[in-house]
Amino acid sequence: MSHYIPENLPGSIQHFIDGQFVDSIGGETFDVLDPVSNESYVKAAAGQKADIDLAVAAAKRAFDSGPWPRMLPRQRSRILHTIADLIEARDQRLAELETFDTGLPITQALGQAQRAAENFRFFADLIVAQSDDTYKVPGRQVNYVNRKPIGVAGLITPWNTPFMLESWKLAPALATGNTVVLKPAEFTPLSASLWAEIFREAGVPDGVFNLVNGLGEEAGDALVKHPDVPLISFTGESRTGQIIFGNAAPFLKGLSMELGGKSPAVVFADADIEAALDATVFGVFSLNGERCTAGSRVLVERSIYDDFVARYAARATAIVVGDPHDPKTEVGALVHPEHYEKVMSYVEIGKTEARLVAGGGRPDGLPTGNYVAPTVFADVSPDARIFQEEIFGPVVAITPFDSDEEALELANNTRYGLAAYIWTNNLKRAHNFSQQVEAGMVWLNSNNVRDLRTPFGGVKASGLGHEGGYRSIDFYTDQQAVHITLNEAHSPRFGTGGQ
Repeated sequence: MSHYIPENLPGSIQHFIDGQFVDSIGGETFDVLDPVSNESYVKAAAGQKADIDLAVAAAKRAFDSGPWPRMLPRQRSRILHTIADLIEARDQRLAELETFDTGLPITQALGQAQRAAENFRFFADLIVAQSDDTYKVPGRQVNYVNRKPIGVAGLITPWNTPFMLESWKLAPALATGNTVVLKPAEFTPLSASLWAEIFREAGVPDGVFNLVNGLGEEAGDALVKHPDVPLISFTGESRTGQIIFGNAAPFLKGLSMELGGKSPAVVFADADIEAALDATVFGVFSLNGERCTAGSRVLVERSIYDDFVARYAARATAIVVGDPHDPKTEVGALVHPEHYEKVMSYVEIGKTEARLVAGGGRPDGLPTGNYVAPTVFADVSPDARIFQEEIFGPVVAITPFDSDEEALELANNTRYGLAAYIWTNNLKRAHNFSQQVEAGMVWLNSNNVRDLRTPFGGVKASGLGHEGGYRSIDFYTDQQAVHITLNEAHSPRFGTGGQ
């Protein structure tokens, strides 16, 4: 099958440091593959400690003596709105590059590009409208909160929806007046290189945005351990998060970590079953299943279980798998051969643990590329590896339950706690169950529809801290309390011999 390649791909992918595109100091590079042919289409600069040092030094200079942190919020807001305009104007190109680099279906990549623009608009508005607390003791004291940007923020982003997730960190970090060093995932560096041109065109001063490509063990590690980077925002695997936590500890850095998930979707017999099917099929197979909030464990009440499983399997079997650039494609190619092997190994494990009702291997007619047929396992026991471990691909586990108590126990029976999806028309059950489920975010009778004002984050192994809305402003600023006395300051008099 012929394979679509976008026009005008770069000849190489470089770092962007202090307003300049540069190679690694030592000339190190790594190969970037496209997930349909699995062939290298470009070499990217592989950042080492020396490159991170340069980028952090540039960001620190821009923070200590540049105009960015000193601008009025409205000035920064105008630039952020211009960034959003530029992203929207380039959304087709962005989506095309993202799809080529990640294997995401083109229609979903386009939605992610538009969401990236909205992230910048949201924080551009928020910093202008932002209010800070004042506390009055009438006639005695006024106390107010003075927010200040913190310094150089280290942003480490994943490969599943790279450009959108980069925007999620870049927008609040820059809106609040910090400078940044971005280290994108090594599997998918292509779209990140567009930020440099967008920011330059929008009027972001040199040194405010710096980009260093490379491996997590090299560039990411150097960024986390750099003494002049007081903040690290990381999205990725829980195990990597633990390593970052340990490496940041000696510096007492601010950490925001959105990690893995194994989120339950709980379907009660009184739910709107057609709507629940739509949402639970989309919830695990959209973005190729490579999403941290995927509802990858579907828990179904026993009285509707057999019918639900049959209908779910029929839907999964009919999903259109194919060329990521085809608008009809619903599931594209997984990001990288390493990840493909991991997902396929879980498919094989699942065959020994549960009943396979759809998929279970490579789809017909796609002999090459990282394609996995949407795979559904039923009758999955709670101690099965496919019930407990994050697969991060188009694979779902379906398990029956008999009572509300059992449903809650199953939902909470995992080390993760990112999202949960509850399907019921019983109002009391909906709220009681939601409040008892161990998840940072709950959706009732809907799929993952995000309001950018709400806190995004997980509990247990799914993360540390929250971003979104004012929580992002909190993370990227220091809150300094300033106290003013309005009358005589009556202090106890020490050292006066009681006079």
